[in-house]
Amino acid sequence: MKAKLAVVLIWIMTAGDGFAQPSAENPAQNASERLPRKLTADGLPNPVQVHPKVISGGLPDGEAGFRQLARWGVQTVICVDGAKPDVLTAKKFGLRYVHLPHGYDGISSGRVRELAKAVRDLPGPIYLHCHHGKHRSPAAAGAACVAAGFVAASEAKAILDLAGTSDGYQGLYHAVRSAVPIPPKQLDSMQVEFQEVVAVPPLAEAMVKIGHVHDHLKQIAAAGWRTPKDHPDLDPAHEALMLNEHYAELLRTNEVQTQPLAFRNLLRQGEADAAALRDAVVAWEAKGAQAPPPKRVARLAQRISDQCKSCHVRYRDATRH
Repeated sequence: MKAKLAVVLIWIMTAGDGFAQPSAENPAQNASERLPRKLTADGLPNPVQVHPKVISGGLPDGEAGFRQLARWGVQTVICVDGAKPDVLTAKKFGLRYVHLPHGYDGISSGRVRELAKAVRDLPGPIYLHCHHGKHRSPAAAGAACVAAGFVAASEAKAILDLAGTSDGYQGLYHAVRSAVPIPPKQLDSMQVEFQEVVAVPPLAEAMVKIGHVHDHLKQIAAAGWRTPKDHPDLDPAHEALMLNEHYAELLRTNEVQTQPLAFRNLLRQGEADAAALRDAVVAWEAKGAQAPPPKRVARLAQRISDQCKSCHVRYRDATRH
C-alpha cells in the first residue's frame, strides 16, 4: 500500500538555436562562460543554464515569466511538474509547451529517453521547469542532457549542486548518476508524440493544489501576514480557507480512503490546522491588524509546513533504486 501511494505521489510535488548567458535584451552575452551557471531573471525562479540549448528553472510567474523566456528567444517549454501547464499564456508569447512529468523519487528510464529526444530534437532554446526549479527540473535537465550527448556524465552532478537540489532526493541523484549517452540512431528511431498536457492521478492533482496554496501562505507570512505588495490577489484569510477546503475535499475522495491510516491522519491534522490558522488570522484582522500577528499564527503555519515535510519524506520521496 505504501509503495502504491508513493507511485501516486511522485507526480506531485514529473539540436536547435544556441543559447548563451542571457540578459533581458541580449541572449548572446558572455558566451564563453563555463556551464552550468546561474542566470538572473524576473518571473523565473532559480534559472540555471545547463547547456547552450537548455535552461533549467522554476514555474514561470505568469506573463512576466513567459515574457522573459520569449525575450531570451526560448521556443520550447518542457514541464516536468505534475501541475497542468499554462499553455494559453505560453502561446501568447509564441512558446510551445511539452508536458513530461516525473516525481521526486526518480526518473524512469523511459522518461529519460523521452526527455533526451525532446531536448535534442525540439526547437531551442528550451526552458525545462518544475515548480521551484530546485529538484525535479535540474535532475531532468541533467539526465536528459547526458542521454542526448550534450553534457558529459561526469559533469552532470554539478547541475544539481548549482541548482541547490537536496541530497535527500536520492532518486533524482540516482537518475543523473545512472544516465548514459543514447546512441543517436536509437533516438532517431524513437516515435514520441509530445503533448501539451498529460493527465495525472486525481490524488496527485489535489496535492499540487495544496502545494500552490502553501506557497501562497509562505509569501503572505514573509509579508507579515498581510497581502504581499507584489501579489495583491493573495488574501491571508482566504488562502488559509482554501488550504482547509483542499484538505477537506481530498479527505472525501475514495482514493484517500484506501490509503494508510497514518497518511489520512496527517491530512486530517492539516485540515484542522488550516482551519485554526484561518480563524486566528480573521480574529487578528478584526482587531485592525495594526500590531504584529499573534504568535499562534506563526506556530500553526510552521506546524503545517512541518507536517508537509514529514508526509513528503514518508510517502512521496521514496527512491526507486
